[in-house]
Amino acid sequence: MQVILIQDVDNLGGKNELVTVKNGYARNYLIPQKFAIEGTPSNLKKLEESLKVKAKKEAAMLAEIKSVIATITSSPLSIGAKVGTTGKIFGSVTSLQIARAIRDQKGYEVDRKRITIITEVKEIGSHKASIDFGGGHVTEVDFEVVAE
Repeated sequence: MQVILIQDVDNLGGKNELVTVKNGYARNYLIPQKFAIEGTPSNLKKLEESLKVKAKKEAAMLAEIKSVIATITSSPLSIGAKVGTTGKIFGSVTSLQIARAIRDQKGYEVDRKRITIITEVKEIGSHKASIDFGGGHVTEVDFEVVAE
């Protein structure tokens, strides 16, 4: 019997997947527990439509991520820091400061937990950080630390 899984089932498959199982397993366990629905032609059509809608949403989100990456990497960010007489900054630049700079200078809200500073920033100058947008979309952004 073919069933469409409504949610992930261990050792069987993932959500929205069409699988073939024995009749008793489907009728006595999967369907009553609401893990699956029967693979009728109308349910298969609904599954196809939902997968098409999901693919369109993912494509739109991918386009949005690419435009955000292009905007963020177009020019380096400028981050102000208090500096001592030797050119070293007091403290260090954190991912929170980079997130604020992106928000103020580029107009995008980026979660600070997604930002990783590649090298420790203790001096004025040009540095790099990486931003993980999820789904394998990671980009490097340049930022410049300037004296306040």
